[in-house]
Amino acid sequence: MGQAAILTVDDDPSVSRAIARDLRRRYGDRYRIVRASSGAEALEVLRELKLRGSRVAVMLADYRMPQMNGIEFLEEAMDLFPFARRALLTAYADTDAAIQAINVVDVDHYLLKPWDPPEEKLYPVLDSLLDAWQATGDREQPDIRVVGHRWSEPSFQIRDFLARNLVPYRYFGADEPEGRRLLEAAEAGPEAVPLVVTADGRALSRPTVQEVARAAGLSTDPGRDFYDLIIVGGGPAGLGAAVYGGSEGLKTLLIERQAVGGQAGQSSRIENYLGFPDGISGAQLTDRARRQADKFAAETLTTREVVGLRTDGSARTLTFADGGEVSAHAVVLATGVSYRPLLADGVAGLTGSGVFYGSAATEGPACAGTDVYIVGGANSAGQAALFFSRYARRVTLLVRGDSLEASMSYYLIQQLAQVENIEVRTRCEVVGAQGTGHLQAITVCDSKNGTKATVECGYLFVFIGAEPRTDWLGDTVLRDERGFIRTGPDLLVGGERPRGWDRDRDPFYLESSVPGIFAAGDVRASSVKRVASAVGEGAMAVALVHRYLEA
Repeated sequence: MGQAAILTVDDDPSVSRAIARDLRRRYGDRYRIVRASSGAEALEVLRELKLRGSRVAVMLADYRMPQMNGIEFLEEAMDLFPFARRALLTAYADTDAAIQAINVVDVDHYLLKPWDPPEEKLYPVLDSLLDAWQATGDREQPDIRVVGHRWSEPSFQIRDFLARNLVPYRYFGADEPEGRRLLEAAEAGPEAVPLVVTADGRALSRPTVQEVARAAGLSTDPGRDFYDLIIVGGGPAGLGAAVYGGSEGLKTLLIERQAVGGQAGQSSRIENYLGFPDGISGAQLTDRARRQADKFAAETLTTREVVGLRTDGSARTLTFADGGEVSAHAVVLATGVSYRPLLADGVAGLTGSGVFYGSAATEGPACAGTDVYIVGGANSAGQAALFFSRYARRVTLLVRGDSLEASMSYYLIQQLAQVENIEVRTRCEVVGAQGTGHLQAITVCDSKNGTKATVECGYLFVFIGAEPRTDWLGDTVLRDERGFIRTGPDLLVGGERPRGWDRDRDPFYLESSVPGIFAAGDVRASSVKRVASAVGEGAMAVALVHRYLEA
């Protein structure tokens, strides 16, 4: 197939020649350097390369070109070479365009012109892009195939796990022709559902999530017994700690029991995160953060549940549910919070069969033409309402309080008001759910007028409360009455340090009642429940870990 190409697109001839010269000097012996003077010309070049069976490793496009700007070109180029890495060339005044490119075409990098000397400002970026392309290749990988039932909770759990971990898969109903063919090929009957067929053709009948994770190539076992830093929880705080821990040279392990990204990873759109004026999905933000952590050699484990934490001298040891253990000098607890169960008649038996906790984005297309109800009044509920309004006939947001103003960001309230098929009902709550095999109706109590009504409902998404996942900690660290971990100044009562504290200093700001064990993000008492603050606390925790290790 010959050398892979590096394509540059710039309408300024002198700049185009300079780019090509710099690229040939560094990469000409390994890659074919191809130039184009416009987006249209570049697309013709890409079509010709596609017909010849050639590969494209990197595409660099100038933003300010006539007729077709760099972002518009990259959007169309992605259809031809979806696995090529993408970079936008901008002038100093075009950083807004760079941010737009990140949002619109998921650009991998942007380069500010001029970049003299290229050894400092061009080649390191290109080296990183080419390494990433070589690591992933440019050929589409075979997808995992899942055969299941639409209203089966185990089938939903597997689909949701794969989707949240950004693992490509194809889903077939057990009653569809392809689903039946896969069952026959596996010599399996309906009792084998859900059936997972791996990329290499192995058939897994009713597998555990951990078995699915291994089949998908996700890491489930630590690479060593001892680390500098272990982070428990893969939400924004945990990912922030992993990126900073790895980038600062700490041997870092991130442990996540479900899916990296946490609740934020399920968000269809985060619009108030710094640097993304057009918003970014939780999945995109999670994917970028995970790639950053990988870049800095931080290990990530999925489907491993931590059930115990103890001190062994200077070591901090974590115990897994299967009895395995792993230790570190320091631990950051970033386990976030869980949605509280909806305690209404019939709900528990229909969970996964029409009743879902969190956004469950995999169910979006299946909601087409149905009535969707969402319980909750915080940002996550508002974002879900906007997402499902694209598919559902009608979305009704049920809020227990008098209004949304006390719990939801202003920009979301304004957006909800502008969508015709979204209705917000305050002082309402679900008191019952009915259905045979799957959800068919719910009973809603309206406290404004003291009435109850049963309404048809195909899908119910629940976003209520925030319970910390800290029961497994027992008495290891001090927690407040709701289970949130106390840290720093909150541990000092009347100027006294917590019982058992063995250091000649007060606890650091994010440090728990045990030296070397820190808490970050939503699980920490008195924290601000926002994605940006969680990321910041994760980074801050690593700085404090360094202070702890240096003592």
